Amino acid sequence: MAERVFITGMGMVTAIGDNVAGNLQRLRQQESGLGFTDYIDTIYKQVLPVGEVKLDNTTLFRMAGIPVQDGFSRTTLLGLVAMREALQQAGIQHLQDEPTGFINASTVGGMCDTEKVYFDLINPEKSGTFIESIHTLDCADCTQRIADTVGFTEHMATISTACSSSANALMFGARMIKAGMYQRMVCGGTEALTRFTLNGFNSLKNVDKQFCRPFDQQRTGLNLGEGAAYLVLESESFAKANNSTILAEFTGYCNANEAFHPTSPSPEGDGAYAAMKNALAMSGRTLEEVQYINVHGTATLNNDISEGRALERMFGTAIPPFSSTKPFTGHTLAAAGAIEAIYAVLAIRNGIIFPNLNFSERMEELQIAPATELQEEVVINNVISNSFGFGGNNASLVISKYEG
Repeated sequence: MAERVFITGMGMVTAIGDNVAGNLQRLRQQESGLGFTDYIDTIYKQVLPVGEVKLDNTTLFRMAGIPVQDGFSRTTLLGLVAMREALQQAGIQHLQDEPTGFINASTVGGMCDTEKVYFDLINPEKSGTFIESIHTLDCADCTQRIADTVGFTEHMATISTACSSSANALMFGARMIKAGMYQRMVCGGTEALTRFTLNGFNSLKNVDKQFCRPFDQQRTGLNLGEGAAYLVLESESFAKANNSTILAEFTGYCNANEAFHPTSPSPEGDGAYAAMKNALAMSGRTLEEVQYINVHGTATLNNDISEGRALERMFGTAIPPFSSTKPFTGHTLAAAGAIEAIYAVLAIRNGIIFPNLNFSERMEELQIAPATELQEEVVINNVISNSFGFGGNNASLVISKYEG
C-alpha cells in the first residue's frame, strides 16, 4: 500500500510577505499587495497593476545568504529565499542526511534579465559578458542554481506547464514518494515579473487596469504577480521516524488535460471538473467534507465562467465557501499552485477562510458567488486548491488536516 504524504515544511515570498508568517498576517488584515512596479522598465509602469515583491535584488541576495554575483536571476533569488524558509521550518540542516529530491517549476526562468539585453543578444556585431545571461533563460537554470546553493544532489526536475506548474511539481513529488523512490521531496516554484509576460498577457486583452475582481460580473482580466513557494513532502514512515512536525496531509491530486484551446479553458469547465472530481476521489473525502476551495480565480472572462460552471457541476447548490487569493498576490503563474497550497495549509491550521477581494456583483452566468469576508474560527479539515494552465492543463490538489 502506498504511503501517506505529509507536509512538514513551507517557505514563501510574495507581494504580501517575505515569509509564511508575513503572508498570513496580510491575509488576515485583508491587505492586497497589488500596485505599480518599481523594478520593471515598461511603458505600462503606471498603467497595469502587478503583485510585485518590494525587495530589490541586492536585498534578495542577502536574504538568500549568498554574495551578489552574476548568473543569479531574480527568479532564482526569489526561489532561494522561499527555499531557505521551507528547509528551516522542516528542520533540515543537511539535505544529504536523507536522499531528497527537488521538483521546481518556472515559466520565465531568467527572462527577467535576458530581456534587458535582448537587442544586444540578437546583434551579431555586439559582444561582451552579457552573452552569458542567455543561459539563465532556460527554466532549469534556476532549478540547478537553487540546488547547487542549498545542496540538492539527488533527483531534480523542472516543470513548466504555465499556471499549473508548481501544483504539478507537488503532484510529481508526491507520486515519487508513493512509488517508494524517495522518502522526502521538496516541491514548488518560482517566478519573477517580466516585460515579456506582461506584454504577452496584455496582448491577449485579459489584463485589468484596475485591481482584479475574480468571479465578479465586471471583471476584465488578471493582474500578474511574482513570488516563490516550496513545500517539504515526507512519507508517513519517514516523518514519524524523523519526529517531523506534520503541518497537513497531501491527500489527493489530479491533472486533467482537456486540450480544448491553447489559451482558453472549455466553456463548461470539463477539465476543471475532472481534476477536482478525481483529486477528491483520491483523497477518500466526500463533497460534504470539503470546507473551503481556493479557486484558480484569475478574473479573466473565460476562466471564471469555466471554473464556476465546474464548481456548480461538482457541488450543485451545496458548494462550500470559495475564494481567489490572487487579488492579494497577483497571478504568480508557475509559483501560484505552491503559494496557494501553502494558503490551504494556513486555512486548515488557523481555521480561516480568506476573502475574495474586490467583489461586488455576482456573475450572471452563475448561481454561486465567492466568500467576500474574512471568516475565522472555522473548522476546516479539507481544502481543494485549483491551478489551471494554458492548453487545458488543469491541476487540483486536496490538502487535509493531519489526523494521526
